[in-house]
Amino acid sequence: MKFVLLFGPQAVGKMTVGQELSKITDLKLFHNHMTIDFLEPYFGFSPEMWRLSTLFREEIFTSFAKTNQYGMIFTYLWAFDQKEDWDFVEKVCEIFSDADIYFVELEAGVEERLKRNTTQNRLEHKPTKRDIVHSEENLLSTMEEYRVNSDVGEIDKEHYLRINNEKSSAEDVAQMIKDRFGFE
Repeated sequence: MKFVLLFGPQAVGKMTVGQELSKITDLKLFHNHMTIDFLEPYFGFSPEMWRLSTLFREEIFTSFAKTNQYGMIFTYLWAFDQKEDWDFVEKVCEIFSDADIYFVELEAGVEERLKRNTTQNRLEHKPTKRDIVHSEENLLSTMEEYRVNSDVGEIDKEHYLRINNEKSSAEDVAQMIKDRFGFE
């Protein structure tokens, strides 16, 4: 089994690249908003929503890791200055300890990400992003509050790839990932 952790800041293209990678491989996409957007109508953006989202994700990972599926792509905004995010990634790696784990980091400038924040695909698949003003404010404040891209050399993993996808299509980035890691 293969597990791809596709991470980077908001609106960098994680879900869209994940969708394209899923189309050209046997990997299944589980983007982080699948739990967020499910729970937010009931709990808002509260600590309880985040707690339940983490629990749901861990249960899904645990069950999926026991299957004979080819693998999973999971998208994640990793705050590198937050211990709980490192702990979450470590927990996910433990769950997929029998799998080959791949770390793919996307990066793009803020102006490009602000454009991507309003794309039809993003708004279609992420209901909580449809309030564009709020979503843009959150994107900008998150950049100020957290470090959402790793420092050079910080991710010391055998299967790690960092891509600046500012000028690349999601299809091209997905193909780069597939080729680099030899995914089927």
